[in-house]
Amino acid sequence: MNDGPVNDGKAPKKQRMRFVSAEQVAQLAGVSRSAVSRSFTPGGSVAPATREKVLRAADELGYHVNDLARGVLANQSRLVGIVATRPEVGFRAHLAAALAKSLIRRGSIPILINTGQTEDELLAAQKILIGHRAEAIIILSGSPPASFLELAQRNGQPLVVIGRSEPDADHVRVGNSEASRKAATAFYDSGRRRLAVAGSNTGTPSILERETAFLATAESLGASVTVQRGGDSDYDGGVTAGRALFSGTIKPDAVFCANDQIAFGLMDVVRQEARLRIPEDVAVIGFDDVPESAWLSYQLTTFRQDPLTMEQRAVALMERRLENPGAPAGYERVIPELVIRQSFRP
Repeated sequence: MNDGPVNDGKAPKKQRMRFVSAEQVAQLAGVSRSAVSRSFTPGGSVAPATREKVLRAADELGYHVNDLARGVLANQSRLVGIVATRPEVGFRAHLAAALAKSLIRRGSIPILINTGQTEDELLAAQKILIGHRAEAIIILSGSPPASFLELAQRNGQPLVVIGRSEPDADHVRVGNSEASRKAATAFYDSGRRRLAVAGSNTGTPSILERETAFLATAESLGASVTVQRGGDSDYDGGVTAGRALFSGTIKPDAVFCANDQIAFGLMDVVRQEARLRIPEDVAVIGFDDVPESAWLSYQLTTFRQDPLTMEQRAVALMERRLENPGAPAGYERVIPELVIRQSFRP
């Protein structure tokens, strides 16, 4: 005899999630519903003995305050949107992680939106965040269109942009041009004359600024410069740029890479396909100082962007905007330092 459940051919009903309610806490604690609410409200007027009973009952039941409902009532949630293209790649991954940790420490709820760089994709991400009443947006990728800025301003939503200048938005910039000029000068002063830039076709403001500043400085010093770009600012892009640079008869003796991911791909091509030595035959400088730069396989000399410094500046600008919505746009500039390793020693 089968004592198991009888299958009548109907699909089992899906049970809805049933979160513990404030009413249940009130019943267990023997207090009013409003006393529960005041117990979880900072500065709420409630007797210490009542608060203790409420907290004990909440702990026993596993109750947590409905922050979403509170956000609806206040017309603002504690969500902070982090908008990025390919946030899992390179420096962006470390910056997104640092931002998330910092926002959680301040009591915010980070929400990561992986989006593209087109206007439609960015606006779609923004509408999601406005619909959920996010208290602010931090953009790591793509230049926000004017309509993005206007919509944020109309809704009083603080907007912080990292890695590019936006006159009407708070922004954090990296000293790309200063670092790139330093790289070109260091190569030249060490006797390198056949210089090259390995970039990408993504056309982001940071990549373009690094390429342009290095090229202008190298040419002003009298060095020859070749520019090659991969499809994206990643390892494969570095492989593509490296093969183009080292397939001819005249090869560069120093390469400035627009970021570390590009440098890794290029260095593997130099050693494994071109059969050249680094740094004896080819010196290489990268940009970002991601953890892999210190790996024994690369030992990459690179300019360090500190994700902790960047997130601190960005969150400070966000908090400033929340406290003073009418303040003029804030601007922070972080100058990266050159970290010397084995791929080039000035």
